[in-house]
Amino acid sequence: MKSTDYLKSNKHILLEIIKKIAELENPNDQNVARMIAKNTSTDSETFSKSQIIKAYHVYKNEINFSPKEEKKFLNSVKMKRIRTVSGVTPVAILTKPFPCPGNCIYCPNDPQMPKSYLSMEPGAQRALQNVFDPYLQVYNRLVAYKNIGHSVDKIELIVLGGTWSFYPKNYQVWFIKRVFDAMNDFNIEESLVEYLEISKQKDEEETSWEELFDAQKQNETSGARCVGLVLETRPDYISEGEVRDLRKLGATKIQIGMQSLDDNILKLNKRGHGVGETKKAFELLRLAGFKIHAHWMPNLYGSNPEKDIEDFKEIFTNENLKPDELKIYPCSLIADTKLFEIYEKGGWEPYSDEELLHVLEECIAFTPRYCRLTRVVRDISSDDIVVGNKKSNFRQIVQKSLEDKGIKIEDIRYREIRNEKVDENDLELRTNSYETNCSTEYFLEYVTKEDKIAGFLRLSIPKKDSYIEEIKDTVVIREVHVYGSVVGIGEEEEDRAQHIGLGTKLIKKAEEIAREKEYRKISVISSIGTREYYKKKGYMLKVLYQIKDIS
Repeated sequence: MKSTDYLKSNKHILLEIIKKIAELENPNDQNVARMIAKNTSTDSETFSKSQIIKAYHVYKNEINFSPKEEKKFLNSVKMKRIRTVSGVTPVAILTKPFPCPGNCIYCPNDPQMPKSYLSMEPGAQRALQNVFDPYLQVYNRLVAYKNIGHSVDKIELIVLGGTWSFYPKNYQVWFIKRVFDAMNDFNIEESLVEYLEISKQKDEEETSWEELFDAQKQNETSGARCVGLVLETRPDYISEGEVRDLRKLGATKIQIGMQSLDDNILKLNKRGHGVGETKKAFELLRLAGFKIHAHWMPNLYGSNPEKDIEDFKEIFTNENLKPDELKIYPCSLIADTKLFEIYEKGGWEPYSDEELLHVLEECIAFTPRYCRLTRVVRDISSDDIVVGNKKSNFRQIVQKSLEDKGIKIEDIRYREIRNEKVDENDLELRTNSYETNCSTEYFLEYVTKEDKIAGFLRLSIPKKDSYIEEIKDTVVIREVHVYGSVVGIGEEEEDRAQHIGLGTKLIKKAEEIAREKEYRKISVISSIGTREYYKKKGYMLKVLYQIKDIS
């Protein structure tokens, strides 16, 4: 992006472009691009959208748009729209390079990265540029979003890198505290937002839980609120105490690498844990209300396509499992791994495109409607993959093949309504339930006639007492999610799913079910930035959860 001086020297042209874009009756990428191309800079260069957005923020007081006019303009020039169509703004950051307790044979070991990550992955590159500083990673990602026209007041913070639970506790507390500091310090009303190169930070050895709680309290009403905090760990590091600490940090969703449901395959791949630990981790997380985001890997050493298909079906038929979200990561061969040595000796081969297509078709077609397939095929640079699939769009290939065969796909991500406008009268509330070993789970969803999903709620009716004392004798709302492009806190946009009251209706339905089951209290595993939302609906914060008396 050019300097502020450049914006000043082209001020009159930029203001004219902004005015003309705002006057477009039906702005789209094509007519906006034509408008920009007709009005070049003083040195005959075409302005980028990011320059126009930045100019708007610099001169917005002079332009004096109404809130509705501002929203229309920013939506017209927004870049990379798909980033926020799920209703929140995702910010993925990495922890520092650190040893991992695992010794998986397929796992890359890039010395610049935390275990299992490669420096050519997009998120890893951003982390490296920000020297793995949590504050810089978050703050500069918010800058990047704002400068391309996205709302940054509802943030899903995704912390990746190695095994979170293996990092020293003082590092964990410091890291998350700095994450909240960055969101609290980010002024979304500033006319000009620039990248930071340094951050003032207290040494990680000196940060206390109380300081983290203070930062969380501030975030409840800050401009950029954390509406979801995701942490990544291993099943064998989940215990009652660890789950409590994850909740104290503010986490609401846990990414957990189960990889396979075959103890022999786990042993061959030196995973370091068995299926028993995975099942126990699921139970502990579910009883605490967490959303469970599992990772599963086909094409592991010792497996084959038919074994993988059988293994995948076990994920959703075994009552000890049934995750809410899932990443499918076909095993990739990376140089300098133990798997590479096995490959060179002829002991392992990657699936052919036809075999992989067959496996993924069976998996996606079997995925139930309550699960979101967050990713199918990991975003690894083709330069890093020695042999095997290098197509980053393999998910789309699979979906197209299933569509051509007339096979219905029900996973949440495929059915998201995304940026479409919603007619409330066209929506139907569907109530789905399924059993786990420790709960009856209700998946409530508002869907269109075409079965597109506009919003959903996960409600857990426990079959056994939770080890978390404050949510004993309660049913737990584990997630409320309403789709559509991010709409700012306190703002409304006609016909958008986020603002036709779907969240409120879903919560009321959950409370009705709780009363029918003769519960007197309902709890919610709220994110820090959603506490105010639930407070207005009668949910009062106890210690780690918000609870409402519905008797």
